[in-house]
Parts: sequence; structure tokens; C-alpha cells
Amino acid sequence: MKNRIASIETAEDTTYNVFIKERLPFGFFGEGNTIEEAKQDFIDAYHEMKVRYEAQTSKKIKHTFIFEYDVQSFLKHYSTLFSMPALEKLTGINQKQLHHYRSGLRKPREAQRKKIEAALHKLGHELMAIRL
Repeated sequence: MKNRIASIETAEDTTYNVFIKERLPFGFFGEGNTIEEAKQDFIDAYHEMKVRYEAQTSKKIKHTFIFEYDVQSFLKHYSTLFSMPALEKLTGINQKQLHHYRSGLRKPREAQRKKIEAALHKLGHELMAIRL
């Protein structure tokens, strides 16, 4: 079994696309109006292509996917959970800049992307340690 990175990105028409950047013996991708729809379309396409590939080659394959968001898709998808003031407090990046990232007006530099990711991981670690 091989782990593959599946990238989630916002398309120009406000839908989401899911795809693999690395080369596989067969191509497929997913799309949808929500991230959940795009992921499901991606998984369905993978299973369809896997069945065809295995029938044609008699080789068995199995992949697992790790989904990776671009900053814009993450901010849009989680905008109902994370307000701009909360994200500013969490990341140290001002709300206006975060809004530009969410709307696609600007793409964050690598250092900003890492700063957002590190802040989210820190929050996740803190939440995992909570006992109620």
C-alpha cells in the first residue's frame, strides 16, 4: 500500500478540485461544489480507474490518500469555524491579509503558509491534550 498526497484546490468557478501531482499509471481527479463532494468524486474516480487498471494488467494496486489543502481552500472551507479575528490571533497574520488569501487575491509566501500550518498544528496539539 502506498500513501499518496492528494491536493485540494479551489477552482476558478468556486468549485473544488482534488488531484495527485505525481505520476501514476492512470489518471483521475475529483471535483465538487464542496470539499466533501470533491473528495468523494476523487475516491470514486480512483476506484473506477483502479478496477480498469487491474483488469487490463492483472496487477493489484492499493493506495491510501492524504489530503493536502492549499491555503485558499482551507480558509474557505473552515471559514465557519475560524473567524478572521480568531485566525489573526492564532497565526499573527492580520485579517486583511488572511482575507486576501481566502478570496484568492493573493497567495501566501512559503513562510506565511508554514506560519499558518504551524499555528493550526499547535492548536490541534493543545486541543488533543484537553480532558473534560
